[in-house]
Amino acid sequence: QVQLVESGGGLVQPGGSLRLSCAASGSIISIYTMGWYRQAPGKKRELVAAITSGGNPNYADSLKGRFIISRDNAKNTVYLQLNSLKPEDTAVYYCNADLYYGDSRHDCWGQGTQVTVSS
Repeated sequence: QVQLVESGGGLVQPGGSLRLSCAASGSIISIYTMGWYRQAPGKKRELVAAITSGGNPNYADSLKGRFIISRDNAKNTVYLQLNSLKPEDTAVYYCNADLYYGDSRHDCWGQGTQVTVSS
């Protein structure tokens, strides 16, 4: 019914940049907060950044200043600009959306996109 599809991951050298995209599709009535999480091998999934439907962002303290979250409500899409990447940013990045479809609210996840930072 509803899908979140991420794109934009890949291999990048330290200091490089990537832009991740996540598009929500299906019979969506409303999308509230959208966000990005990441999970590195052997670690718990952690919040990277989130943004409300009104465009107010929230970042993990350790990532402020390097990553920028934005969204295009007309396209049901959220973006994550990753700058000054470090090897420790290597992880699977997951899109998350709090949205309303059918007759209830749902917490939805994408399938994840791999980001590898290595020389």
